Amino acid sequence: MTPEERRAELAESLAEVRERLAKACHAAGRSPEEVELLAVTKTFPASDVALLSDLGLSAFAENREQEARGKVAEFAELRPQAARRWHMVGQLQRNKARAVARWADVVESIDSERLAEALSRAVGNVLETGERELPLDVLVQVSLDGSTGRGGCAPEDVPRLADMITRTSDLRLRGVMAVAPLGGDAAVAFDTLSSISERLRVDHPEAVDVSAGMSGDLESAVAHGSTRVRVGTALLGGRRLISP
Repeated sequence: MTPEERRAELAESLAEVRERLAKACHAAGRSPEEVELLAVTKTFPASDVALLSDLGLSAFAENREQEARGKVAEFAELRPQAARRWHMVGQLQRNKARAVARWADVVESIDSERLAEALSRAVGNVLETGERELPLDVLVQVSLDGSTGRGGCAPEDVPRLADMITRTSDLRLRGVMAVAPLGGDAAVAFDTLSSISERLRVDHPEAVDVSAGMSGDLESAVAHGSTRVRVGTALLGGRRLISP
């Protein structure tokens, strides 16, 4: 496929996703401006990110630090002037904290105090060395089915973890993130996350982000208050295996 053909393919997919979002927002009585579209570019090349940037997107997500590191650098070379915010949405090991702190604008997968502590130290270090200029925005990932296989802390642990994050000077709490349980009722899961977010904002009014909904369930997420949907397949197609 030529770059021109790929751009046309992505443009068509983007238009379809935006139409879905617009319809979902209308059905929920919300404005489309209330919901950010986050392009999940894992396993796809930096050239696709560049084309999505040309089409007007500026928020991109990765779930593996090793793959993201090279892609972020390559994209910066391809589109040095482009507006962009990079999100880390996958499970993060503490020993990868410093590496992620060098390129991520947002980490959505904070699920333990130990990880938050490691990331806070890492961000502080790279701020001191000039490898980044601003504190790191973070979301608390919540497990909605009691399983830790895909990451996330228990709902009852969210307040304590949020309090710990806000005591640091290098992390900025922005909200919550969750993945709908496999085989479960997405509407029930997203309603639970909405309630967790509402309670969190009582003590942390700045934590307004609700990252929920993907290609298959974004309508349900929007109906239950999501402010950011994470879309990969519906935008980019089936997974492509690329060398990290």
